[in-house]
Amino acid sequence: MLRAASAVTAGALASGCATARTDTAPVRASGSPSADGTGSPGPGTRPSGAARAARPPTRAPGLPVQIQHGPPRGNAVALTFHGQGDARTATALLGEAERAGARVTVLAVGSWLDEQPRMARRVLDGGHELGNHTQRHLDICALAADEAYAEITGCADRLRKLTGTIGSWFRPSRTRYATALVTRLAREAGYPHVLSYDVDSLDADDPGAPAVQRTVLDRVRPGSIVSLHLGHAGTVAALPPILDGLHRRGLRAVTTTELVT
Repeated sequence: MLRAASAVTAGALASGCATARTDTAPVRASGSPSADGTGSPGPGTRPSGAARAARPPTRAPGLPVQIQHGPPRGNAVALTFHGQGDARTATALLGEAERAGARVTVLAVGSWLDEQPRMARRVLDGGHELGNHTQRHLDICALAADEAYAEITGCADRLRKLTGTIGSWFRPSRTRYATALVTRLAREAGYPHVLSYDVDSLDADDPGAPAVQRTVLDRVRPGSIVSLHLGHAGTVAALPPILDGLHRRGLRAVTTTELVT
């Protein structure tokens, strides 16, 4: 049985999403990057003209409204990425996941999609899933209702324009748990669930790849939903040993929808 997030109404800031810093030095993905930095899809992706369809919001009766963990008796985990930052660094990370046969969930910031619109299709063409992480990555739980709703629907509109749907998931910005108000607004915008996590990699603080690897592998368990970030070179470097460590434990990285349905 999935666990609903505690302190739903707390709206406390989570360290994993408290800062929107990104590395300034882009990481080159394998293959030649395009002019906008999105690069070529890695192994296992579909060729141009055969793009995967975007998933609509995941609907699963019986699941809690706010999800932070999947079934603990399986052999899967979900690696979820707050989506913003340098496109080449993001593309490098997606390529590392694809080389290992892993699939991830990217929660995109709407302003990032405005700047890097091709990244939406790059995520989907790699077999990953795409969701909503608000339009401007503000402290959504501190906003008035109309402002918070605009943050949710603003990103949803970008996703719909780029992919045909509003995305599989909504994750609130600058907080681990949504308040009751933000949860209600997300449902009104079309998202049945709010996506939290039980493992914070702390990679947004740029502690270095070994520290990110250690934090994730020390805390991850079957069914875990792990919070990570695009746009950080240390996260790109940490991903291969993280995936190798999961493999040695008999765990596989899947999309969040696959984890919980």
